[in-house]
Amino acid sequence: MTKAETAKPEPKTVIIRPSKGWTALNLRDLWVYRELVYFMTWRDLKVRYKQTALGVSWAVIQPFMNMVVFSIFFGGLAQIPTDNGIPYPIFSFVALLPWTLFANALNNASRSLVGNQNMITKIYFPKLVLPLSSVLSGLVDFLIAFVVLIGIVLYYNLTGQAHITVTAALWTIFPFLLMAIMTALGIALWLSALYVQYRDVGYILPFLSDILKFISPVVYSTTMIPAKWQMIYALNPMAGVIDGFRWAILGTPTGPDMRLIISAIIALVILVSGVIYFRRMERTFADTI
Repeated sequence: MTKAETAKPEPKTVIIRPSKGWTALNLRDLWVYRELVYFMTWRDLKVRYKQTALGVSWAVIQPFMNMVVFSIFFGGLAQIPTDNGIPYPIFSFVALLPWTLFANALNNASRSLVGNQNMITKIYFPKLVLPLSSVLSGLVDFLIAFVVLIGIVLYYNLTGQAHITVTAALWTIFPFLLMAIMTALGIALWLSALYVQYRDVGYILPFLSDILKFISPVVYSTTMIPAKWQMIYALNPMAGVIDGFRWAILGTPTGPDMRLIISAIIALVILVSGVIYFRRMERTFADTI
């Protein structure tokens, strides 16, 4: 055998460069790693309620206690009116369903990268999986709280304190739920990427959540906002989500109109811009975190 025949082929050099344009988003990775999304979502649920005495009951206690406090101070002492004379506890609890989902998803997803820094620095996977799974895990809490809402409505109807008929538009809560998830994920993508570089974000999150709560119609009706400010108020996507929930479940007059379209567009813009910024900064996470 000659020397030429025994010579090994020279290894090829592969140069990896970051992709540009829309291909840099590479959202197909989420489908490829869909099992990881499921695993991380399930892990978030297990960690959240591990070693807790009440377990998943906290999914009910949080919005229920908020409802009690709001009913005492805003419904009782402040005498804030509701739409169509709906009892204040139900009026506020319906708003707390999407709001609690949004607030918990925002806080958990924004901290997801820093909380999983060991994974980020040791293995490759699309980092978008982390905030996405944090948002999706909140859907379980939402479903549990929704069952409690059904119980509250039945209680008021059976005791004769109110006659509440669920409207035929109930199915439309799914688009509104999707809108809440889009908003939470979009903001969380911005904040989680910023949190890697600036730990100040961890201190901003509680204030941001409180501010958003009171500029959203959680404890009051949107009809209390002056007409000249209604379109500006609709720039808050959660205003459209909460109004949509109340309209779909309770039949309030704040149904789909131009304000909802504005809220939906803003939610989409927040999500798309969040994905673009997150994917742009993703290549620096392992070095920065």
